Amino acid sequence: MFENFTTEQLIVHTNLLLNSKRHDEFQRLIEDMHPFDLAELYRGIEEELRPLFLTPLVTQVLTDMIQELRTEEQNEAFHLIGPQRTAEVMDEMDNDDLAGFLDSLSDEERDEFLSSMDVLESGAVRKLMTYPPETAGRIMTNRYVWIPQHYTVRQATEKIRDFAKISETISYLYIIDEARKLLGVVSYRDIILAAPDERMSDIMNTRVISVHVGMDQEHVADVIRDYDFTAVPVVDDNDALTGIITVDDIIDIVIQEANEDIQKLSGGGKDIDFNTKAHIAAGRRIPWLILLLFIGLVSGSIISTFEETLDRVVALTFFMPMIAGMTGNTGTQSLAVVVRGLISRKLSAQEIFALVRRELMVGVLIGLTCGLLITFLIYLWQGNLMLGFVVGLSLICTLIIGTMAGTVVPLLLNRLGVDPAVASGPLITTLNDVLSLFIYFGIATLFISYLI
Repeated sequence: MFENFTTEQLIVHTNLLLNSKRHDEFQRLIEDMHPFDLAELYRGIEEELRPLFLTPLVTQVLTDMIQELRTEEQNEAFHLIGPQRTAEVMDEMDNDDLAGFLDSLSDEERDEFLSSMDVLESGAVRKLMTYPPETAGRIMTNRYVWIPQHYTVRQATEKIRDFAKISETISYLYIIDEARKLLGVVSYRDIILAAPDERMSDIMNTRVISVHVGMDQEHVADVIRDYDFTAVPVVDDNDALTGIITVDDIIDIVIQEANEDIQKLSGGGKDIDFNTKAHIAAGRRIPWLILLLFIGLVSGSIISTFEETLDRVVALTFFMPMIAGMTGNTGTQSLAVVVRGLISRKLSAQEIFALVRRELMVGVLIGLTCGLLITFLIYLWQGNLMLGFVVGLSLICTLIIGTMAGTVVPLLLNRLGVDPAVASGPLITTLNDVLSLFIYFGIATLFISYLI
C-alpha cells in the first residue's frame, strides 16, 4: 500500500498516525521496512512523536534502526527508550558501531552505558576501544564463525547453524588451532561441496590474507579492494585471530576518508558537515585562512616592488586577476589528480617520474594554447602586439609552474610521510598567486622599454 510513497509522504503519514494514536496502522506501515528507511522516517517526524515511534519496535528492529542513525541521534534515541531497553539494544549492536558511538561520549557517560550491558558484550567493546582510532582493531567485529582445525564438515555445518544469526557473515569460516592462531580459511561454498566427514584441515585454504590489528583503516580498505573480499580476518602480533572486518564497514570508511580528503583539499578542516555549529566550523577554518592571509600579503609586496612598471604601463593591471586565477586553477586541477592517485595506490619511483613528466607536458600544452590565444586576443583588442606577447609569455610560464606546483607539492609531502591532502586547494592557489605575479611583473619589467 505504501510502496509508492515518497519519504516525505511517509513522514507526513507517520506524523498523522502517531498524532491520532492509530498504532495498528503505524505497525502495518513500518512492517518489513528496511532499517535505513526506518531511520530516515524517525529523523523526519516531529520530535515529540519520537518516543511513540520507538516504543512498539522489537529489540532487533530497534537495534538495526539505531545503527543507521548519526551519533547524536543515537544518543537521543537511547535516552528516549530508557536504560533497560538501551542495555538490550547495546547488547545486540555490532561492537564496532557501538564503540564508534561510545567514542563521542565523556568517560563518565561511557562507563554508565557499558556497566548496564551484558558483561561479555561490554568486555568485548572495552577491548575494542583499547585499539587506536582508525585502525583495523577499532573497526573489527567479534561476530564471526571460527572453526577448530580438527572439526569435520558435519560439525562445522552444525556450528554455522548455531551461530549464523549473530554472525555478520558466513561467507568465510576461519580455521584456528588451540592457541587461536589463524591457520586457514574455508568458504561456505567449500563446505557445501565437501563430504560430511572431511576435516577442516584437509579442505581449508592455507594462503590466508589477513590484516594486523594496528593497520590503518585506509590500508585495510586497499586489501579488501585489491582481493575483492567481502570480509578480511584481523590478527594480533601472535597471528591469533581477533576479529574480522566486513565490506559494509569498509564502504563507510571509504566515504568517510573521501569526505575528509575533500575537506582538507578545500582547507575547511575535518569533521565539518551540515550539522556543525557556526562557531565550530569557523574555528576549524580560521587557522588555514590566517596562514593564507599572511602568504597573500607577499602578493601585495610583489606589486609594490614593481610599482614603477605598473605606473609606466597601466594596462598590465587589467590582466593581473586573469594571470593569478588561471595559475591557481591549473594548480588545483593537478593537485586533485595527484591526491586522488596517491589515495588509491602507492606509487613507485618510476610511476612518480612518469606522472611528473606527464603533468609537465600537460602544463606546456595548456600554457601554449592559452598563451597564444590571449596574445592574439590582446592584439585584436588593444592593437599592441608587444603587450600581448608579454601577457601570453607570462601565462605560458605561470601555467607550467602552477601545474608543476600542484603535482610536486603533494608528492613531496607524501614522500615525507605527510597526508598529501593537506596540500589544500587554497594553499596551492595562494602560492601560485605569489609566483604568477612575480613572473608576470618580472617579464613585464624585462620588456618595459618595448611596452611604452
